[in-house]
Amino acid sequence: MSGRKVELSALGIQNPGTVHWSLGVSALYEQAIRRGEGALSADGPIVCITSPHTGRSPNDKFVVKEASSEAHVDWGKVNRPIDPARFDALHARMMKALEGKELFVQDVYAGADPAYRLPVRLITEKAWHSLFVHHMFINEPDDKVRLQHDPQFTVVDIPSFKANPAVDGTRSETFILLNFAKKLVLIGGTNYAGEMKKSIFTVMNYLLPLRDTMPMHCSANVGEKGDVALFFGLSGTGKTTLSSDPHRGLIGDDEHGWSAHGVFNFEGGCYAKTIRLSREAEPQIYATTERFGTLIENVVMDPVTRKPDFDSDAITENTRCAYPLTFIDNAVPAGRAGHPTNVVMLTADAYGVLPPIARLSPEAAMYHFLSGYTAKVAGTERGVKEPSATFSTCFGAPFMVWDPNVYAKLLGERIAKHKSRVWLVNTGWTGGPYGVGSRMKIAHTRAMIHAALSGALDNVGYERDPIFNLDVPTSCPHVPVEVLTPRNTWKDPAAYDAQAKNLAQMFVDNFRKFEATASPAVKAAGPIAG
Repeated sequence: MSGRKVELSALGIQNPGTVHWSLGVSALYEQAIRRGEGALSADGPIVCITSPHTGRSPNDKFVVKEASSEAHVDWGKVNRPIDPARFDALHARMMKALEGKELFVQDVYAGADPAYRLPVRLITEKAWHSLFVHHMFINEPDDKVRLQHDPQFTVVDIPSFKANPAVDGTRSETFILLNFAKKLVLIGGTNYAGEMKKSIFTVMNYLLPLRDTMPMHCSANVGEKGDVALFFGLSGTGKTTLSSDPHRGLIGDDEHGWSAHGVFNFEGGCYAKTIRLSREAEPQIYATTERFGTLIENVVMDPVTRKPDFDSDAITENTRCAYPLTFIDNAVPAGRAGHPTNVVMLTADAYGVLPPIARLSPEAAMYHFLSGYTAKVAGTERGVKEPSATFSTCFGAPFMVWDPNVYAKLLGERIAKHKSRVWLVNTGWTGGPYGVGSRMKIAHTRAMIHAALSGALDNVGYERDPIFNLDVPTSCPHVPVEVLTPRNTWKDPAAYDAQAKNLAQMFVDNFRKFEATASPAVKAAGPIAG
């Protein structure tokens, strides 16, 4: 017995081997290297490989269908049901498999606002997974308080334990099972650490609407005058990059809540994509990759110099690094700030037809929030040979539990109450589609974001895009005028028109599933097909 308020036995773990409780960074480095889980890079970060899983396995995630939560869950492709009896049987076998096994435990919190924070326990068999969650969640500095930790949700992550699909009702040997009644997440058959982070995000997405609080897949920062900006977006659209601004305080880079008090981070760290990471374009993130403590995932290292090659996608396009928020000099220590002045919705349009920035009406904001558009490009996922449109409602469909309209209503009410300005920003392609045009220059995107947040775009002229039904500024400081109107950047305007109409039709087709519940004003705010 360790004198803790809640022991592992409460979960059904009996007679484990050595249990490492709440180890710090240096101790976890030692353990990971001792166990052959990672290697040191030249400047101090530890590099770990997650193969064969180099990303999340959304098709292997299931939610237990039980009485307390059944009515709230939007069942379907994202929230696949699994029977409680099957969960219980797998849970029992999993706990039995932990007898005699060395384990690592982190007692942490999700949610920087004490009024909404969730005490979480994460149990892992890998030391580097424990380092990951040590970075990604909020740590309790007081040892005595930590002994009294009473987890309201527990995650057990055992990559070596595999499901039996025929017995367990899973799709494969990999599984991510959420049980809201038992306040328990079971993960097995995958080395990808991001499953733990996103499982708790899913839990927060379930719990917070019950308390009239908006959970958001967004980054957030704050200016010197207290003006908060949110950056919604799917992976690869620029949430982390654009919120890391040396002139603004970083609240967080991925997951937040918007309560009656303001915005608060769910996490204590950042999980940044590193593919083609540049010291010049992303200096704050790059600097973390040269520090002891940073965890780098799936990046190739030179075997002699031990230098990471951030340009290589030999293992995966989804290379990442995890580090505590304190590694960012201008991070907001409290992880909290006031109500947003600006809300930015990010998309990476690989078709090269959306304007680089547009102002959204409240109705258009709801339309684009429900749509959640971005585009996958060749190389980012197996089998993707050309750009393909992706509509992920609320800019985070894989993590949403309730019907999308629940989240849209919460956002719409807050935008209206606090008179937040809303912007659609395309960080994708210009001058043509992927393979013909070029990626939007990050310097131009930063200039547009700065102009929007500073109010410089409040007094310029706007033109209505006839296809996408968006208000596009006719000028922006430090951005060439022709960049603002994508049709002007294409060599063949007729080809632009055809591509734009094609994407507009995709928006219309996707939005049909919301037509029964969306207001006429919201439906009318979207692109115009035909």
